[in-house]
Amino acid sequence: MERYTGKKIYEGIAIGRIAWLGKKEQVVERKHIEDCEAEKKRYEEARNIAIDQLRALYEKTKKEIGEADAEIFDVHAMMLEDDGYNDQVNNIIDTQKMNAEYAVAVTGDNQAEVFASMEDEYFKARAVDVKDISERVIRILSGQSEASVDASEPSILVADDLTPSETVQLDKSKILAFVTRKGSSNSHTAILARTMNIPAVINVDVQEAWNGKRAILDSDKGLFIIDPDEETMKVYEGLLEEQNQKKKLLLELKGKPTETKSGKQVMLFANVGNLQDIASALQYDAGGIGLFRSEFIYLEKDTYPTEEEQFVIYRKAAELMGGKKVIIRTLDIGADKQCDYFELDHEENPAMGFRAIRICLKRPEVFKAQLRALFRAACYGNIHIMFPMITSMSEMSQIKKIVEEVKSELDNEGIPYKNAPLGVMIETPAAAIITDRLAKEVSFFSIGTNDLTQYTLAIDRQNAALEDFCDVHHEAVLRLIEMTVANAHKAGIWAGICGELAADTTLTEEFMRMGVDELSVAPPSVLKVRKAVRDCE
Repeated sequence: MERYTGKKIYEGIAIGRIAWLGKKEQVVERKHIEDCEAEKKRYEEARNIAIDQLRALYEKTKKEIGEADAEIFDVHAMMLEDDGYNDQVNNIIDTQKMNAEYAVAVTGDNQAEVFASMEDEYFKARAVDVKDISERVIRILSGQSEASVDASEPSILVADDLTPSETVQLDKSKILAFVTRKGSSNSHTAILARTMNIPAVINVDVQEAWNGKRAILDSDKGLFIIDPDEETMKVYEGLLEEQNQKKKLLLELKGKPTETKSGKQVMLFANVGNLQDIASALQYDAGGIGLFRSEFIYLEKDTYPTEEEQFVIYRKAAELMGGKKVIIRTLDIGADKQCDYFELDHEENPAMGFRAIRICLKRPEVFKAQLRALFRAACYGNIHIMFPMITSMSEMSQIKKIVEEVKSELDNEGIPYKNAPLGVMIETPAAAIITDRLAKEVSFFSIGTNDLTQYTLAIDRQNAALEDFCDVHHEAVLRLIEMTVANAHKAGIWAGICGELAADTTLTEEFMRMGVDELSVAPPSVLKVRKAVRDCE
């Protein structure tokens, strides 16, 4: 019996045989060619096939998981359509008279090296993407097949690494869990694993020789056991049965109130990125939408979405939720979420740069179009509007001035609209410290613990090298949460949490003690959190 440890990505226990993800190492031969035009045509045909594959992956992921998680394949397709990438490939073919496989490999390596050398974490992540698309084109050019899993039964998938495209194409009925050597908790594959409810652990020194061996994954402990003895197997079979029973019991919580044993009721909502995610929120019995990430409407477009396009989406969201709260966060572009058509300048530290409400206040025409759509859509349901990245009372004054201008314009144009409650995301220490004043200006607070943690601890949450320093339970973060809730209640408004900590059931009892009124989590976590609340005194 051998034991290995790694980092948990998504919780759970899995028992089964190991299936090694077979990846043929791409050995690209450097070949001299005579007909450059024919070689460029060969590359163009392979590139078009790759783009078609990526579009198909986008549709598959959108249907099975959700539009937000499908975006990575749209990004990959756009990278293959980029003139800079294609010009480099064709230039190598023309000037060096080399085969397309070699030209693509060199272009991919060069661009990946450039991205990897950048300080901006968003652009660093593009290094993996450009390697992924280059390898896809090379496979097509050389007639190689995709990486495959040799498994006749549900298995624990083990690999050196998993690309998003590999993850999505896997037969989910054959996968019990993921274990990989590489990756980070913020990687696309990690996000997909969480969305698909598949236990996953990274940073394990995996070996191909394990293929076919019996194994146990205890992702809560980051523990991977190879060839377990009978005693260990018996213990974990019992734990797996308990896990399965808990899942069944959770389903019995559908329709039941989210309240503590003493009767304190809590609003339990879901975080979503699009209309498709709302179906998942309803499936898991969420009491409302605590965070609708409106930026995905912008990320999915090649130009600014119109007021009418936004209005249709917000109206449908309100109608789908049938009168339940739908809290829509205004545009939160910037940092790790970039839109080319916004033409944002390169920043050394984008997480602290020109993003979210700062863009809205500097580009009021963009902000007004969104606000007009939101107030119009409020006629069709229970829409609330929430502003991200607030740091000062001055920003609130500017926001309220623009809100009044929008209402006045709608009045003058005779366009029906409805007042929607306004709220603030508390995700900077500055906002948390002045919550006593902010609470007098809005109807609710929602604490974005992801950003609040990174700004409080001065840690870039996209940087995998800093994960050991990122203590999400840090006393300073918890104190800021408690201060926010207390100041909200003094002013007679409610306060919730919409960041990752909302789903951390080790903190649920502490949040109940603080008096948190609302928790908003990923749809699959709703019932788990409901149980944790109902277990509190």
